[in-house]
Amino acid sequence: MQSEVRSRSHSIVQYLDGVESVVEDSVSVEEPLQITLDGHPIAVVMRTPCDDLDLVRGFLLTEAILPDLDGVMRIDVDQSQNHALVFLKDDVTVDFKRHQRNLYSASSCGICGKATIDSIRQDNPRVEGDFTVSGEILLDLPDRLRKAQRVFEKTGGLHAAGIFSRAGELLVLREDVGRHNAIDKVLGYAAQRSLDLSEVILQVSGRVSFEVMQKAHALGVPMISAISAPTSLAVEFAQESGQSLIGFLRPPKFNCYAGPERVV
Repeated sequence: MQSEVRSRSHSIVQYLDGVESVVEDSVSVEEPLQITLDGHPIAVVMRTPCDDLDLVRGFLLTEAILPDLDGVMRIDVDQSQNHALVFLKDDVTVDFKRHQRNLYSASSCGICGKATIDSIRQDNPRVEGDFTVSGEILLDLPDRLRKAQRVFEKTGGLHAAGIFSRAGELLVLREDVGRHNAIDKVLGYAAQRSLDLSEVILQVSGRVSFEVMQKAHALGVPMISAISAPTSLAVEFAQESGQSLIGFLRPPKFNCYAGPERVV
C-alpha cells in the first residue's frame, strides 16, 4: 500500500480574465531527509515525506551502496527530524569514502553531489531474459498510472513511478517531487518483498534520463517506459545495458529507442 502523500494548502492570489481573487491552493510537500548509515551521513535527499522506508531501501540499492538488503539490520525513520538511520549487521562493510556525497541530492537530481565522473557509472551485468509485452498493454499504462495517483490531481506537482506486470497489472505505485525518488521508492518496495523484477515494466510519468535507466538497471528491470522523451545518454545506456526503452508513450503511438524485440 502507498502511504498518504502530503500536500499543504496555501492562500494565493489567482488571476483569471484580468480579475484577481484570493483562493486556497494545494501544493506538494518537499522536505529534506538525511540518510545516515551506521553513523556515517551519506546523503541528504529532497523528497516528498511518505514511504520513506521504501525510499531509503531503494536508494541503498540503486546507488550501489549495498548489493542487497540482507545486510540491513533495521531502518529507523524520524519524520519529525527528517532523519533516516540505517543499521547494518556486524559482518557488513561499506566503503563510505566512495559513497559519501559532497552535496545534498536535489529532488530533480539523483546523482548530484557525486565527487567524480567515474563514481556515476555502476558496474552491473547486461540485462538478459525473454521478457516481452504487447504494444496494446504498453499503450494502456499511462492511463492506469494516472488513475492510481492520489495527489497529482490536487497539486499537479508530483512525479509517479509504477511497476507493472507484463499483463498490465499495477504492482506498486509511488509519488514524489523527485522523479528518481519515486523510482527508488517503487524499487525499494519491490526489493523488500522480493518481487521478480526481471518480469516487469517500470513506467514513469516524466522523461527518462541516464540516472533513471541506471537505477532500473541496478535491479535488473528489463523495460522502462515513459510518457515523455529520453535523453541521449539514456538511449545509449539502454543499448549498452540490454534494456528496452520506450518514450513518448502517448496513445495511439510510442517510440522504442532500445530493445524492440521485447515489444510484441
